[in-house]
Amino acid sequence: MMGQQMGGQQRLFYSFNLEDHVPQGHLLRGIDACLDLGGLRKHLAEHYSRTGRPSVDPALMIRMLIIGYSYGIRSERRLCEEVHLNLAYRWFCRLGLEDAIPDHSTFSKNRHGRFRESDVFRWVFDEVVRRCMAAGLIKGEGFAVDASLIAANASHQHSVQPGKTCDLGRSEIDTRPMREYLAALDGEVIAVAPRKISLSDPHARWTAATGGIAFFAYSTNYLIDTTHGIILDVEATPAHRNAEVDSTKVMVDRVEERFNLKPQRLIANTAYGTAEMLNRMVEEKAIEPHVPVFDKTKRGDGTFERDAFQWNEAADEYRCPSGKPMRRELRAYKKPRTHITKANTIIYRARQSDCANCAMKSQCCPNMNFRNIVRSVHERARDLARQIATTPAYERSRCERKKVEMLFAHLKSILKLDRLRLRGLTGATDEFTLAGIVQNLRRMAKLVSQGPPLDRIAARA
Repeated sequence: MMGQQMGGQQRLFYSFNLEDHVPQGHLLRGIDACLDLGGLRKHLAEHYSRTGRPSVDPALMIRMLIIGYSYGIRSERRLCEEVHLNLAYRWFCRLGLEDAIPDHSTFSKNRHGRFRESDVFRWVFDEVVRRCMAAGLIKGEGFAVDASLIAANASHQHSVQPGKTCDLGRSEIDTRPMREYLAALDGEVIAVAPRKISLSDPHARWTAATGGIAFFAYSTNYLIDTTHGIILDVEATPAHRNAEVDSTKVMVDRVEERFNLKPQRLIANTAYGTAEMLNRMVEEKAIEPHVPVFDKTKRGDGTFERDAFQWNEAADEYRCPSGKPMRRELRAYKKPRTHITKANTIIYRARQSDCANCAMKSQCCPNMNFRNIVRSVHERARDLARQIATTPAYERSRCERKKVEMLFAHLKSILKLDRLRLRGLTGATDEFTLAGIVQNLRRMAKLVSQGPPLDRIAARA
């Protein structure tokens, strides 16, 4: 017998409990157990007036944004529509069936105002990290760092070449990202001039690092704990290698200051294996660099490699395979010289007479009158990194570094953050920080069935 649906929308009274309609295994239930915004109102108190009409609860906006970045809904207009319709979203936001949803313009007003002034997203991020620490998900023994390119909300058609005149007084150019960019230029020394500058998002960097068509982009930099892949810090930078490497120093210092965590080893790829970076890890921070050395001394012509020359620390010289000395000074100077170049290197040279009469010249320097070796002033840290690269612990670190790349894959494929919506460096910082919050909450909800005890969080704060 064919059934027929009876009209059930004419009832006047309903017995409805929102709690009963959200499945126990729902993602938002796990996130809700791990999220605590109890101190949010105190953090934002000085940014709200004590008089006037009550505002939208800031905790409600934070929860709505967490929903948006958890499910790839980054449009505030669409987010408000989804929260209005979805029962699980209403439950997570502590809204009843009859409660009104904030207008989408409220998010923009608060993001560019009190949220950015108070750095509330960073506060929420730090609170989530502390809860991960209280749950035992962070050991602090090994950190890994990496960066990934995210396309900016900027078109190459709305850009100018460096050196060309541009009327900055035009209304379509006088925007918040442009004002932030011009303010940041005051007193800033640009080491490498960009090839193209976007007029809609001037902080974005024109790059072709992916090997395809060039585009404007930012870099999201992650510093993670290798135990469970928890993100300890996130930093937004223009898409440039030097900026990515410099952000590592900022993140390591910030994690040590805020969470009292300093790793025994730091894992990264070759881009972070510069002499300055390795020296900072070894000499200043006492961290083992599990990083490939950025080395340009390899020779492809079959002549003697650098390893064939023996270094003598006491004599401050190299010995070539034939036993001849190579020194930074071949004669005495009246005024002492350091012989340190602008690249923080020292050149050790052999005597031309020694090389001319050497039987190994064809194997050493067949196209040069004498052989020289360039040694960094931070060569001791580089040698330590080379020594670590021969250990089994280094091989294990190579595998653990993939956890950062997995987070970037999750960021782009699951959270759909492959292109920014907000503009400016501050906009990129907001989006990357929110994405980091969501990724930590999702990981924590998966690994911890219930939230960590509050007393353990207070003890670590």
